[in-house]
Parts: sequence; C-alpha cells; structure tokens
Amino acid sequence: MSPPAARPRPQPIADDGDALHFCSTCAFSSACQSEGYGKPELQELHCLVEHIGPFHAGDHIFREGDPFNAIAAVRAGTVKTYVVDPAGREQVQGFFLPGEVIGLNAIHAARYPCNAVALDTVVLCRFSFPMMATLATKMPGLQAQLFRLLSQDIGKAALLAGDYSADERMAAFLVGLSRRFAARGFSANRFALTMARTDIANYLRLAAETVSRVLRRFQDEGLIRVERREVEILNRDGMEALARQVLRE
Repeated sequence: MSPPAARPRPQPIADDGDALHFCSTCAFSSACQSEGYGKPELQELHCLVEHIGPFHAGDHIFREGDPFNAIAAVRAGTVKTYVVDPAGREQVQGFFLPGEVIGLNAIHAARYPCNAVALDTVVLCRFSFPMMATLATKMPGLQAQLFRLLSQDIGKAALLAGDYSADERMAAFLVGLSRRFAARGFSANRFALTMARTDIANYLRLAAETVSRVLRRFQDEGLIRVERREVEILNRDGMEALARQVLRE
C-alpha cells in the first residue's frame, strides 16, 4: 500500500517573478497588464519599487505619526496594524497578507495614523506614492486599482462595527482570510493563522477565551479542523452561512 500523499502547503512560497513576469503576489500587476504594460515595459514603474526587509516578528515597519511618502505591498509574511488608545491599550486595526497594501490610510494626513508591525518574517515592495500618483494619471487602470484598494481598506474596517455574535464575527474572519488567500493563489481551505489568538480577539472585539471557545465549538460541529495555528475549513457552506450577516451578503 502506497503512503498517503502529503497535503499541500497552505501558503506556498510566492513566485518572485523574473525579468519578464510580475511577482505572483504583486498588488498592481493586474492593473498594469490591463493597460497593456508588461514587466519589460514598466521601466518607469520599476524605478518606483524598492524591495525592503526582511523584517522579523516584532519589528516595526512604521509607527503612528511617521511622515508618509510611500505605500508598501506585502511580498511575504503578515503585518499587523494597530493604535494605542489614551489608556495605553492596544487596538488591532487589521492584518495584511501577501499581495495586500499597507499605508493607504496615511494619504490624507501625510502621516501614518497607526503602527505596523511584522508578525513573522516580512518582505515588502515599497512604492514612492508621489511618483505612483503621477504614473496613475497616465494609467487609468492603475488609478482604478488604487481606488479599489482604498475602498477595500475602508470596507475591512467597517465589517465588524455591527452588533454581531461571537460566532458570526469568528466565521466572517476565517471566511474572509480564506477568500483573501485564495485570491492570491494560496489554499482557500487550509491556511495558517500567523496572528496570536489574543490579536484575533482584540481585532474582533472579543475576549481571548471567547475566541478559543468558538474555535473549539466550530471544530466540535465539524465546521473546521484546528491544529495549533493551522486551520482547515471542512464545511464551507456552514461557515459562509454563519459569516453572511457580517460580510453583508
């Protein structure tokens, strides 16, 4: 009897591209390609891009109040954004995965309104925002992509503002992560929670013990399987039904 096949990696290593092809997690490749710009033609854009990192777990990428002159796309790893309230309590604002852009909420004030910290080993593509804004005037597709990213950022912040149950919030969080990973070519049903349970609880405005209890209940009901920080969605229909109100579907 042959040994069982190994399960696929939940988050495979992203393809970094080459001289002719974009990185597989590039936040702007689809916009550029829709305008007829392949990588060889984007010499102007290449001048805007700076690969920075690696940042290690706990390293700050920027801090609240730092001057803003660039946005950054995550190439690898996970970034947490947060603020500290007047009482000294941390409030988690979001988590950013490969292919997602941090810093968009700094455009208006020209200063970062929050802190960004690496949760694991993070590598970024840093884009000069003034130069990108100039380029966007020549490329309507790039401009539209910037608007889409801004609206997604606003939408994520608004998702958890309603009066939802702990089960609904947790289901929406997991389904949302699943869809974000799938959009970038990773597994939709099996992925790692690179953020701590306490950070998830803070983001969802729940107690840490509530997050652990809900995850155990989801597992007991056959909705998911949890192995340390790895989650596998077993009943997608059930999870999406729970998440529907929060995701406004």
